[in-house]
Amino acid sequence: MARLVVMGGGVSGHTAATFAKKWLGDEHEVVVVTPNSQWNWIPSNIWVGVGQMTKEEVTFPLAPVYEKAGIDFRQAKAVSIHPYGNKESDKEYITIEYTGQGKEGQTEELTYDYLINATGPKLNFGATPGLGEGTQIGEHTVSVCTADHAVHANLELRQIFEKAKAGERQKILIGTGHGMCTCQGAAFEYIFNIEHEANNAGVRDMLDIKWISNESFLGDFGIGGLHMKRGGYAASSRLFAESLYSERGIPWIIGAHVSKVEAGKIEYELLDGSTGEEEFDFAMLIPPFAGVGLKAYDKEGEDMTDVIFAPNGFMKVDAKYDAGAYENWKASDWPRTYQNPTFSNMFACGIAFAPPHLISKPMSSPNGTPINPTPPRTGMPSGIIGKAVAHSICDLIKEGENAHLHEASMAEMGAACVASAGKGLTTGTAAALTVYPVVPDFEKYPGLGRDLDYTFGEIGLAGHWIKHILHHLFIYKAKLKPGWTLIPE
Repeated sequence: MARLVVMGGGVSGHTAATFAKKWLGDEHEVVVVTPNSQWNWIPSNIWVGVGQMTKEEVTFPLAPVYEKAGIDFRQAKAVSIHPYGNKESDKEYITIEYTGQGKEGQTEELTYDYLINATGPKLNFGATPGLGEGTQIGEHTVSVCTADHAVHANLELRQIFEKAKAGERQKILIGTGHGMCTCQGAAFEYIFNIEHEANNAGVRDMLDIKWISNESFLGDFGIGGLHMKRGGYAASSRLFAESLYSERGIPWIIGAHVSKVEAGKIEYELLDGSTGEEEFDFAMLIPPFAGVGLKAYDKEGEDMTDVIFAPNGFMKVDAKYDAGAYENWKASDWPRTYQNPTFSNMFACGIAFAPPHLISKPMSSPNGTPINPTPPRTGMPSGIIGKAVAHSICDLIKEGENAHLHEASMAEMGAACVASAGKGLTTGTAAALTVYPVVPDFEKYPGLGRDLDYTFGEIGLAGHWIKHILHHLFIYKAKLKPGWTLIPE
């Protein structure tokens, strides 16, 4: 009997674990190690953050689902990897520290035959002075990165609306909280949902809502922007985004690195090297992401973290990490199998894998401050990669070490994104976009880097209905309800 250990129970890890167990059956063991007792459909945290959904509508307990599936669930955080074993044994293992199940604080060694790192990101609030300490958000801003964060954000937003109703003009600032953030899409959704709710509450004219981002142009989204087919011609995401922000009366600051956060004020540096300040009464600034901080040790207990992990804490996979300057970047630099190059029984998926480089063009200010979006690896790509990795490991277990590895390169992968711009049965809107491939391939698609036959977008009420339906479909799928495997990632 082989044991597959999956570190992380988010979108990618949960997908990998559940498919692996389905394919392996009772002949082999699947163990999930995750510090959270609840599974969270993170995209809908946006709606929790404006009071349109409750925490209970976007989360559910993991233990019953894993018990039904026959998956060994450990509510614990992974601490370290020991790919050579230790002095007493050659068997690979990880160390874990329990966060629940009545074992809080207890540590354990968990052996594995195959290992998937799906630990997701560390919310690195501490990277920006005043934004928070370590992984904890500070007192000056709010967040929608977790369900609990979103609940708190809505409570703070309600107070802003009440002050606006009382005749106090309020300043709202939404965007990224560091020059190397990703996940601009989440902030994009949140700012437009706030604007929509402000209209519904009758306080929009008392709110100054502003966007701040590390993107060099609106609509970059960490993928270098895109061109989409609309009405028989190619429209840029920049035009698409600028039109939407202008239509909703939201000014923007772009190419910005937030360097400091204080009560009611931020300081920032722009790509041209100039600096500025912006005041706010309410701010939601996405923190930068980093690896969760896993360590790795050899048989003698010596630190070998840099063998398995990149400096940013994400796991090395089969990517080309020595591509060099931007002019040398190619779509083929991106990983295909997500197998660690040093240890063939170790894979990474979702946000946990180290990308070879940015997707957007790298930029920095004259002061040397990097100001550019880092690559998004969330949502649909996370699920697709998790499923592919699970498939590879199942084949390795069943067929041996020469089994074919399944591929899921983001440079050959299409993705659909439905970005909410306001919730409502008849008044909601969302931008529904498809992009192929996610990572542009300028050799295969000269000029735009993408295939316009599969890259298109529209905004409207239909997009909102799709977003709402997908919320229920993906939670249904994650609960392993009948027919769950038929719902695509």
